[in-house]
Amino acid sequence: MNNALFAPIMLAAGIGIPIMASANALLGARLGSPASAAAIMFALALAVALLVAWATGGPQRALLGAAPWPYYFGGLLIAFYLLSITYLGPRLGIGTAVLLVLLGQIVAAATIDHFGLLGAPRTPLTLMRAAGLAMMAGGVLLARRV
Repeated sequence: MNNALFAPIMLAAGIGIPIMASANALLGARLGSPASAAAIMFALALAVALLVAWATGGPQRALLGAAPWPYYFGGLLIAFYLLSITYLGPRLGIGTAVLLVLLGQIVAAATIDHFGLLGAPRTPLTLMRAAGLAMMAGGVLLARRV
């Protein structure tokens, strides 16, 4: 894949997050069950992921057990995210919920980068990066009060 496509793809993924949160919250309200809405979303996501895996040749080894158990932790985290945004998004407001998620992502990403965790290249937390994190936190607080 052409590297020039990476940024627009990630931008589109970012645009999709609040849309997904809103749509899933509406589905959860219509069904009367945020957990059921999340299960439906996961079933659709699984079908698409399996289709893409099949179309691209799939893994060279068995899906489960091919890697150490901590590598599968992302599945638990995406379930936590989807269940929490589906339930709490309508209560906090989708904008506030996504801003808090974004703040959490940036803090976690800075921590992972600073310590080189999970195989990431080590990028120290500089004063400039810390100032950016503080500005993000301030933005979340301002957006929450409006």
